[in-house]
Amino acid sequence: MRQYIINKKAEIKEVKVKERDIDFIKTKAMAQAVIGPRRAGKSFSLFYWIKKLKLKDEDYLFVNFEDDEVVGMSREKKTRAVEYHVKVYNKEPNFIFLDEIQELERWESFLYSLIEKKKYTIFFTGSNSKLLSKEIATQLRGRAITRVVFPFSFKEFIKLEGFKLSKYPTSIELAKLIHLLDKFINFTGFPNVLIDKINPKLFFKDYLDLIIFKDLVERYGIENVHVLKLFILRAISNFAREFSINKIYNEFSSLGIKIAKGTLYNYASYLEDVMTLFLVKRFYPSERKSQLSIPKVYLCDNGLANFIISSKTEKDSGWLIENLVAIELKKRELKKEFNVFYWKDETGKEVDFVIKEDLSVKQLIQVSYASARDEVDKREIKALLKASELLRCKDLLVITWDYEAEEEIKGRQIKFIPLWKWLLTT
Repeated sequence: MRQYIINKKAEIKEVKVKERDIDFIKTKAMAQAVIGPRRAGKSFSLFYWIKKLKLKDEDYLFVNFEDDEVVGMSREKKTRAVEYHVKVYNKEPNFIFLDEIQELERWESFLYSLIEKKKYTIFFTGSNSKLLSKEIATQLRGRAITRVVFPFSFKEFIKLEGFKLSKYPTSIELAKLIHLLDKFINFTGFPNVLIDKINPKLFFKDYLDLIIFKDLVERYGIENVHVLKLFILRAISNFAREFSINKIYNEFSSLGIKIAKGTLYNYASYLEDVMTLFLVKRFYPSERKSQLSIPKVYLCDNGLANFIISSKTEKDSGWLIENLVAIELKKRELKKEFNVFYWKDETGKEVDFVIKEDLSVKQLIQVSYASARDEVDKREIKALLKASELLRCKDLLVITWDYEAEEEIKGRQIKFIPLWKWLLTT
C-alpha cells in the first residue's frame, strides 16, 4: 500500500484533466458521492479537484479499488489506507478520495466510520446506481450527498473546443455553434475519445465488453453471455423508442433462443443500475400503472448509438436529438429536481417528456428536428395541446433544431426554442 500511494500520486500529477460543470463543497460533516456511467469522467473529476485545490501529496489519500494492486489486497489492508498514509507522510490526510468504492466489500461500514471521525473531506465514486441518494441516505444515515457525472455535455464540449458564445452572437458565431452541435450529436461525450483521441469504434467495442464482463457478468453472475449481448444490442438499437421486454422475449423465442422473460427484465434493470441506459415510464395518474407501463429507452451517451449500431435510418437525427434532451433531463431527475415520463394516448398521440414535480405536471416537452415553423409536425402540436388539456399543464415547450418563437395556439401558449439554446441554459 505504501508503494501504491506514492506511485498513484505521481500518476495523478501527469494526468491531463479538463474542467467539468460539477460543484463540490468543502465539508467534513458529509461525504460526497460521485456517480455515473463507466468512463464518464468520475475519476478525472476527482483529479481535477486535487489539482484545483493544489493539494500536496501529504494532504490527500487516493485509493482506486479497481486497481490491480488494490484488488489483490485483503479487505483489512484496504481499510487501513489512512494508517499507511500516516506511515508515509507522518500526518493524516485532509482529503480522502475513494474511487469505485462499490468494489470494496462492506464499503458502507468503512465509509461511515471515516465520516464519523469528521476529520476528512471525503469524495467517493461509483459506477452503480445503488450509490444514488436514496440508498446512500439509508446506508450512510444521511451523511452523504450525490454528484452526478455523465460524459461531456454540449456545454462542456464547446468549452473543450475553445468556443465561447458572446452575449449578442453574430450569425457567424451561431453558424459555428450549429456546426459544433451537429458534430457533438453524431459523435460522443466520453472523455477518452474527446481528450485522449482514442478511436471511437475501438473505444465502444471495448466499452461494450467492459459493461458485459465487468459490470454485469461478474457482478450479477450472468452465465448466458451471448443472450445478454444480444439483449444489449437490441436495447441500444431501439433507443428513444418504446422498449417492450415482452416483444423481445417473443423475438428471441422465434429464433429458438431459450431465456426466461424474468431474466430479460433483470437484464434491463442491471443495465439501468450501471447507468448504461435508463428507462422512462409512460405517464399515468396512477403511479402503479406508470411503473407497469412499457418504457422508452435512452442511452447515457449518443456514442453508443453512433458507433455500435451498424444500420442507420432517416429518423436517426431526430432520435439522437431526443436522446440528448433525455440525458439532460435525467441528470436533473437524479438530483431529485423532478420526475420524467412520456405521455401517450389511446390514439397514438405522444408527448416526448412529461415533467412532474411532487403531484403536479409542471411542463410538457416535444422534441422536433425542425429548422422552421412549417417543419414542425402538426401531430406533435396536436399531441401537446391534448396532453396540456388532460394533464392541466400550461407550460408547453417544443425543442427544435434551429427555430425560435412563441405562439398562441387554441388558447395555449407554446414556446419554441432551438436545441443549442436549451442545452446551454438548462
